[in-house]
Amino acid sequence: MINTYQTSMAPPPVPPRLSGSHSVLIPAPLPSQGHSKSLVRFIVGVVLLHLFLSIGGFIYLNHNDKMHSFQRPPGQGVEGQVGYRSSEKQETSYKAMARMVVDERSRKPDKKSSLGFLQWDFNHSVLRYIDYYQNNWLTIREPGDYYVYSRVTFSKGDSKLPLVSKVKLRKNEKEKEDEEKVVMQAYCSLDSGSVSASIPRLCTATQGEVITLEKGNQLGVWVQDLLLVNYEEGATTFGMYKL
Repeated sequence: MINTYQTSMAPPPVPPRLSGSHSVLIPAPLPSQGHSKSLVRFIVGVVLLHLFLSIGGFIYLNHNDKMHSFQRPPGQGVEGQVGYRSSEKQETSYKAMARMVVDERSRKPDKKSSLGFLQWDFNHSVLRYIDYYQNNWLTIREPGDYYVYSRVTFSKGDSKLPLVSKVKLRKNEKEKEDEEKVVMQAYCSLDSGSVSASIPRLCTATQGEVITLEKGNQLGVWVQDLLLVNYEEGATTFGMYKL
């Protein structure tokens, strides 16, 4: 008989038994659901705070750059400027001022013009927040302290009277001539010595002063004889600007 209980296959190995010397890996417990939510909220808060700070910084820098660009006078950049103060430049650029060019018609004043007062060429003069009256007077629109300057050049002398230039003030256009007030005056003298006939004799009466003016006040430049004045470009001027 054939023995069916015998086989050439070896029996499966017996798994080793655990002993005290072998360590068993125990998985770490998963974080609780509440702890995870707190961590996520913290991260989201940090991200949002960083985003808000970035947006706020961008808005501030953009606004600051626009303010400096607005305050900067035309034609001037930021680089290479020493002691540049944009706010003062901006404030000064809009203040009242006048820079007058004398009109040669002063030689023959019309009937409406006052004798002895220089007339101004308003086509080539500059006026800002200052009005004029009858080509002779400048009318103050904004009260305040003004620096007033005058330069009158004489090309002829007078044998009896000194060469004088006077800046006169009147409260308004209705004030009479005898009520006009002299606020500035300057003299000059032509050399009476022997000079070449080809070289003209000239002298300039220059003056400048700070004057407090009220609204409606008027200023004009008076000379004793309009025919004695030199009317070349730049020789005779008048102006003011508000401080």
